[in-house]
Amino acid sequence: MPKFTPMRTPDGLDDFTRGYMEAAEWTDCGDDNEEMLDADEFAPEFVARAKKDCADFVAANAALLERYQEVTGRDMASAGTDFWLTRNGHGAGFWDRGNDPCLTALTEASKVYREVCLYVGDDGLIYALRQRASPSSAR
Repeated sequence: MPKFTPMRTPDGLDDFTRGYMEAAEWTDCGDDNEEMLDADEFAPEFVARAKKDCADFVAANAALLERYQEVTGRDMASAGTDFWLTRNGHGAGFWDRGNDPCLTALTEASKVYREVCLYVGDDGLIYALRQRASPSSAR
């Protein structure tokens, strides 16, 4: 199986957000999604929202994410990937990494965030069709 090479994930992201964005690209923009293959990059609005959601999730779950790294041997980029997979209901994610209670807690914390559906705009950029406001922005 060929290794996935992200082509649309922007530079300069922290590890968690990079893992999240690469997972978005891998799951929703891959070879089996013809519409996404023609997309140039993620829209700035989507990137900004992703950064905000990721920062909020990391801040609210810092201790759990530290434990995640200890029990799984995975890094923060992998945690970002698991956040994308879990919030969007893919067949893997935090819940799929073992039996530690932190994994259940991270799965539940991910459910606060609604599924993100991506589409290509007329400008050739990738946008989120719907995305719930992150918990801190709803205050």
